[in-house]
Amino acid sequence: MPARLWLTLALAAGAAPDPGGSLWVRGMTISTQTAGREWATDGFGTELDELADLGVNWVAIHPYAGVRQDGTIRRWTGEHGGDEHVLRPIREARARGLSILIKPHLGYWGSGFSWRGDVDFPDPEDRARFWEQYGDWIVDLAELASEADAFVVGTELDRLAGDEAQWRALVERVRAVTEARLTYAANWDGYARVGFWDALDGVGVQGYFPLSTDEDPGRDELLAGWDRVLEPLRELHERTGKPVVLTELGYNCALDAAREPWSHRSATADERARASELQARCLGVALDVLGRERAWLRGAFLWKWFVGPAPGENFQQDTPRLRAVIRAAWAEAR
Repeated sequence: MPARLWLTLALAAGAAPDPGGSLWVRGMTISTQTAGREWATDGFGTELDELADLGVNWVAIHPYAGVRQDGTIRRWTGEHGGDEHVLRPIREARARGLSILIKPHLGYWGSGFSWRGDVDFPDPEDRARFWEQYGDWIVDLAELASEADAFVVGTELDRLAGDEAQWRALVERVRAVTEARLTYAANWDGYARVGFWDALDGVGVQGYFPLSTDEDPGRDELLAGWDRVLEPLRELHERTGKPVVLTELGYNCALDAAREPWSHRSATADERARASELQARCLGVALDVLGRERAWLRGAFLWKWFVGPAPGENFQQDTPRLRAVIRAAWAEAR
């Protein structure tokens, strides 16, 4: 089954999960220690081979552009590997029968914005400048990556979600240059405020849902947390008729993993053993939940993996303990 049918077939009325899982996204985001140079290296293919062995069938990369307070967009592509940092990952994935998602990220560091969800432009001229330059970047990137299987038109820009006319116009422009399935990656607490899901092929959500207020919740408590999370997501799916994909899902090695899954604070040396156990427990429960909800929750892209060593990076999935969790859920359960 061609990978490009992922979301198209999932939209069919009453579509049931197929036993082989060809419509179920078992995804991993391959991140970068720089701004994308690693994606254009031989090591990218090596990582794909390892991920396929774990049962991964989709990968994602997140090309960057910078944003400024006045709405200016600065493209990083030419500075960090040129077109090959987008084109080579597509070729390498294709060569291995893997599907690939292109998920653009705005780099906000040094901009005055605290994170992507803080990006906003009260001044009308700044807002107009942003939409012109951001739109051109997204369309050019979508055209460059036109052979990708799926494409995200925006990531966590939830303060701009109300600019519905601009988003709809952008989606139309992107559809003119690629046949990739399209989605938007809404933050976990902002997806209900997105009014243009009907223009897209699926609902994308960054899955950093708080599951418990306890520091060390057990499996049953984590499952109860997911039950609370899934109810409104399922309602959105039923209202829109769109499948839901978690465009990011991951847990840092931290005692905050269940309470604040978005937190970048890693465990101290004294906390490390307990935090590692909690991290694996959270991921294992999440993958179990994804497996049982395949009819409408079409999977997730785990955050994150790297090409080669990445000392000091957080949210790394490439540990012996997490590899075992992923393999059990995705390779052994196929």
